[in-house]
Amino acid sequence: MRPFVVPPAPAGVSAAATAPSFSVIVAAYQAAVFVGDAVDSALVQTLPPLEVVVVDDGSTDDIAGALRRFGDRVRLLRQENGGAASARNLAVQAARGDFVVILDADDVFLPDRLEAMAELCRARPDLDVVTTDALLEVDGRSFRRAYELGNTFEVEDQRRAILRRNFVFGLCAVRRSALLAAGGFDASIARTEDWDLWIRMVLSGSRIGLVDQPLARYRLRADSLSADRVLLLRGRCQTLAKTLHNPLLREDERRVVRESLDTQRRALELAEARLALLARRDDARRRALRIAVGRGHPLATRLKSAASALAPRWAARRLERDGGAAARASAGFRTAGGDAATRR
Repeated sequence: MRPFVVPPAPAGVSAAATAPSFSVIVAAYQAAVFVGDAVDSALVQTLPPLEVVVVDDGSTDDIAGALRRFGDRVRLLRQENGGAASARNLAVQAARGDFVVILDADDVFLPDRLEAMAELCRARPDLDVVTTDALLEVDGRSFRRAYELGNTFEVEDQRRAILRRNFVFGLCAVRRSALLAAGGFDASIARTEDWDLWIRMVLSGSRIGLVDQPLARYRLRADSLSADRVLLLRGRCQTLAKTLHNPLLREDERRVVRESLDTQRRALELAEARLALLARRDDARRRALRIAVGRGHPLATRLKSAASALAPRWAARRLERDGGAAARASAGFRTAGGDAATRR
């Protein structure tokens, strides 16, 4: 019996007689070097998918050539470059499965991932989103699982929890009809379009479940973590600002969103200041000083920022020296990012 982590079942829910069908969807941008490995990992599943749909998001490299060896086992669609959300929406529209399963072009599934998610879908047919744990890799080396170090999967009150943070590992299976009913991915949101979708779905009544086994390999690059974190935090702020206008929010939930937005804005301010220091930009001193004299940050953070404002070059060298472990710790896992599907 696989370990499932799920919210309480509604009254009257019983196991389904059959498993749903799965369409694996891959949004690919400049991914010819690695998209073949991703697609191969979907095709060799112990429970084969109904189909694999790849959307070439306006790449200039040879995505078609990289997929030629798969023949008609892969459906390849093309569009002008529109970003991860746009590419995924096209794939969802074309898909025929009961669930669409998100696979990023440079990540891979372990062989029994679809089988595990099908088991959970059968046991809990009320779930609209199902995911698994994963192994996180930086530059090819695994350093931890997704659901570790405080990154927990929430079950008790998913409405409030999803407003605080994105607890859903993004390479998940999503009921296609529920995804379409929610309006699909918002192409105006960068990096966190999946979190925006989960928020809308959960507020509309969807439930989310987890197979608590690492059944995917999720790849990060150490040299891009600082810049990616800034973009991710900007996306989080954009998502939360949009959520404040959702008519399905209760007043107590609206307070949760405001608190979450304040937290993310402070984190963004710190990340932008850090990036400015590392890049030796002219605005590094100004950003550090604003944190030092402003409100909302802990005293220790303000003191460090004051030191950075006084000696920005020294601060940059210290960040570079300490950056490897700190980047891994702060990177988390991209549950809130749409950046993975079409990394630029």
